[in-house]
Amino acid sequence: MRRRAVLTAAALTGTLALAGCSDSGSASAGAELSVSGAYIPQPVSADMAAGFLTITNKGGAKDELTSVTSDDAGQITMHSTTGGAMREQASFAVPAHGQLVFKSGGNHLMFEKLKRQPKQGQTVTVKLTFAASGPLTVEMPVKSATYNPSTGH
Repeated sequence: MRRRAVLTAAALTGTLALAGCSDSGSASAGAELSVSGAYIPQPVSADMAAGFLTITNKGGAKDELTSVTSDDAGQITMHSTTGGAMREQASFAVPAHGQLVFKSGGNHLMFEKLKRQPKQGQTVTVKLTFAASGPLTVEMPVKSATYNPSTGH
């Protein structure tokens, strides 16, 4: 009887140990997304603006930014810039253990059909939607039209 109890306990311990090795429920197995450096230069046009931010993925799985929306814009499109040529993109990859950068002269967001012209000091709320991860809501401060993130001015 004692032998059966010891074997049962050993089997249960082994099963629990194997279950602990599974990464199916592990947070590090998926994408771990965060946003930094978000801003919109004060637009010179009443109906269009650009937006910039960095999405960092500290997780072990890639993800994909599939759309960006805001109540302040009729639509937001995503663009890549390569060799001076701007091209609209349907989505952008967010690599595992990497970053997706939207910056002046490179990848960027275009806020089109603005419902109000954002002014310096205000914020614009955007929702980032991903293929695998849940959506992220980001407050994008409106900076001066000549704002440079590397200097903070």
